[in-house]
Amino acid sequence: MKDSRYNQLAELLANYSCDLKKGENILLDLVDVPDEMGVALIRACRAAGATPIVEARHSKLIREMQRETDETHAKLVRDIELGRMKKMHAYVAIRGAHNASESSDVPSDRLQLYAKLLRPVLDFRVNKTKWCVLRWPTPSMAQAANMSTEAFEDFYFDVCTMDYRKMAKAMVPLTKRMQKADQVHLKSPGTDLRFSIKGIGARPCEGLRNIPDGEVFSCPIKTSVNGTIQFNTPTIYSGTKFENIRLEFANGKIVKATGSNEQRLNEILDTDAGARYIGEFSLGFHPHIQNPMCDILFDEKIAGSLHFTPGQAYEDCDNGNRSAVHWDMVLIQRPEWGGGEVWFDGELIRKDGKFLPKDLQGLNPEKLR
Repeated sequence: MKDSRYNQLAELLANYSCDLKKGENILLDLVDVPDEMGVALIRACRAAGATPIVEARHSKLIREMQRETDETHAKLVRDIELGRMKKMHAYVAIRGAHNASESSDVPSDRLQLYAKLLRPVLDFRVNKTKWCVLRWPTPSMAQAANMSTEAFEDFYFDVCTMDYRKMAKAMVPLTKRMQKADQVHLKSPGTDLRFSIKGIGARPCEGLRNIPDGEVFSCPIKTSVNGTIQFNTPTIYSGTKFENIRLEFANGKIVKATGSNEQRLNEILDTDAGARYIGEFSLGFHPHIQNPMCDILFDEKIAGSLHFTPGQAYEDCDNGNRSAVHWDMVLIQRPEWGGGEVWFDGELIRKDGKFLPKDLQGLNPEKLR
């Protein structure tokens, strides 16, 4: 059954997020996505004058390919996908896996090998194409959000098709402040963390790379992080769910990591040397996203949240850290989650999830809705 919201989302992706131009090539990477949405995307891309290439996959098949992957297989996949990616100007990925834990029984050493060897594909896509990544609403996502399937679908399209141009304008003052900032101090129950972002820069995320969107990110100077951070939301990484993660830092390095499934947690942080250093610091403020649902594309944008990311740094806010890991861990600082504070150079920027300086108040939920 055709849904007009498919066309609305497809047009947003083609004309705003990827800003397609005549003659450009775009790869549509669709996993467990209805054919009707694929058709809407193809038509929107062609209407913009672009040439779409479609890759339609299924999560069960991806799991089976990774379950017994080896170096020969992973290198072949890398070479094929990198060759194709180098012909693209833009990339849209939509993931609709019905089971978020589909890869939970894939051996960790296989997942690590696959991630390491395919890293060049991801790096080229992130740094050389116009790209946007999003989820597709499924009953399992609705369950994770404690919503009915119909209610979650309505929520999904409200979130994904909001006025991102308005949000983009409201982000400008925060981006400028983060670009000029040096010392950052985070305070919450169980959290007292200090680091520097001096000279690293900052980037607004305004619906051009992720849908949903709503964050401004930077990155700590690699060896500047000291103290402790206690995350208060669950997180899924490589198909495994973790809760109550607590990280202790000394001179930038995670020296102690605790939480549920502690052995697996530390296995991931031991993937390579860079996995125990931080590759991103970001403030989230999407007005419609209030609670975690174990889907990082939503959770990292939660209103009044921040995320702190062990692993790979982005090249456009780079502290030099390199890793096969990039694990966004989320801390919500609204009052019902324990509250908290964000300080830049001795100035209280955000308290209990609300921005305080006048120039930043346009990012508070009541202004963005």
